[in-house]
Amino acid sequence: MSQSKIQSMTGYARHELKAGWGSAVWELRSVNQRYLETYFRLPDAMRGIENTLRERLRKQLQRGKVECNLRLHMEQAEQTALNLNEELAKSVISSANWIANQSSSSYLNPIDVLRWPGVVAQQEENLDAVQSDVLKAFETALAEFIENRESEGTALKNLLEERLSGISEQASFVRSRMPEVLQWQRERLQTRFAEAQVELDPQRVEQELIMLAQKVDVAEELDRLDAHVAETTKILRKGGACGRRLDFMMQEFNREANTLASKSINAEITAAAVELKVLIEQMREQIQNIE
Repeated sequence: MSQSKIQSMTGYARHELKAGWGSAVWELRSVNQRYLETYFRLPDAMRGIENTLRERLRKQLQRGKVECNLRLHMEQAEQTALNLNEELAKSVISSANWIANQSSSSYLNPIDVLRWPGVVAQQEENLDAVQSDVLKAFETALAEFIENRESEGTALKNLLEERLSGISEQASFVRSRMPEVLQWQRERLQTRFAEAQVELDPQRVEQELIMLAQKVDVAEELDRLDAHVAETTKILRKGGACGRRLDFMMQEFNREANTLASKSINAEITAAAVELKVLIEQMREQIQNIE
């Protein structure tokens, strides 16, 4: 898996193989999942390669619920090219007759004998060839599947970068408005004191204004928002399986947005805080689909 590309956890691929022995169709699909879960639906003849398939899948993916379905069609000529293990068949018949005698029953269905494991089997060399072809087809399907996930991952990355730009814009807007907001708050309090005709010590008034300014100052929150934007951008550029890290960053974004909203004393700042929370939530929803 390319470490420079982000993968979505949702994806689909279909690959069909045609060979002299018949045909095989692989279908791979996945949805988001906290960890990697793999499910294989294989014909009985392909059960022997399930562990190999699962291992190849786990080397390429890290998260998601992945379903792999194989439909196998063997040509009639191959289906009838069977070996009969006569010695085993005789042993099965002998044992079945003995059980029938013990139970006072003389019924023996020849088809049941043929169904006994090992009595009738496809030629091993033919089955090995089929399994080899199926493995190669799986590799092709898996490559298409990963390409599909990476394509969707690129689209998610672009959406996230757009919203990061939106967060930076809102933070810049709040920073530019804060001096005016603080001055407005200062004048507002001084006007109230004057209207109330309250004579206060000018030094005490100045101390109160400074304390109020400190309470509504959001410089630290804005600085941390800028730092989170930079870190998230770095994670996106690094790529790879970064969904969990991005999810953690959304928690950090939310913490600063909530603090900003709680300190707001101006309608414009409140609106900016609300917009920040909307952008963060949109990002969080998209990140749920990233590996």
